[in-house]
Amino acid sequence: MIYLTGDTHGSYRHVRRFVAEHDLGPADVLICLGDTGFDYFNDERDAQIKDKADRMGITLLCSRGNHDRNPASLPSYHLIPWRGGEVYCDDRWPSILFARDGSVFDLDGRATVAIGGAYSVDKAYRLAKGYAWFPDEQLTLDEMHAVEQALAARDWRVDTVLSHTCPAAFVPQEALLAGVDQSTVDTAMEDWLQTIEDRLDYRRWYCGHFHIEKQEGPLRIVHHDILEF
Repeated sequence: MIYLTGDTHGSYRHVRRFVAEHDLGPADVLICLGDTGFDYFNDERDAQIKDKADRMGITLLCSRGNHDRNPASLPSYHLIPWRGGEVYCDDRWPSILFARDGSVFDLDGRATVAIGGAYSVDKAYRLAKGYAWFPDEQLTLDEMHAVEQALAARDWRVDTVLSHTCPAAFVPQEALLAGVDQSTVDTAMEDWLQTIEDRLDYRRWYCGHFHIEKQEGPLRIVHHDILEF
């Protein structure tokens, strides 16, 4: 079986309970739509979080969120083929996989493209407090072009999109932080994803990032819920 959930920020208690209740194993996949908490601290805390997640005994397919270090920048990760696409894997935790942006996976017969990245509206706060912030949290122009090339090679047709943030037309205004001046927010990722959504022939789109549960047309924003894929 394949399931998906939203931002966990390193807290997997509800996932562990779900795994136990449904008797899931290594052949079962849980898609995590970014802000996984796996590579945030860059110290022993990351290993502790990964150890606990690895012991759940399922396979985790993760998109990169704005609170995740880019696995491509970490020497412990390497690319491996997985279900028709490519994932970053650290051999110490082989059950935790990060999708390469633009990879198209065969998930139970559904062509599924993964697109990570987003802007951190809490950037100033994190920097002021000395917390981690990652300059490469959003896709570069080259990475965006690579995603576009992957979709063009499929004649702009997939079944499912997995992303961290959403196209601009789907941004949930009710979930935006009241204390943040929205004119200062970099919406480059949402604007670019909108150009993707405008061209793409797809059936469903899942994203996280906004910490709400919401269905709007073909797009589902996921936070704490665990959904069947």
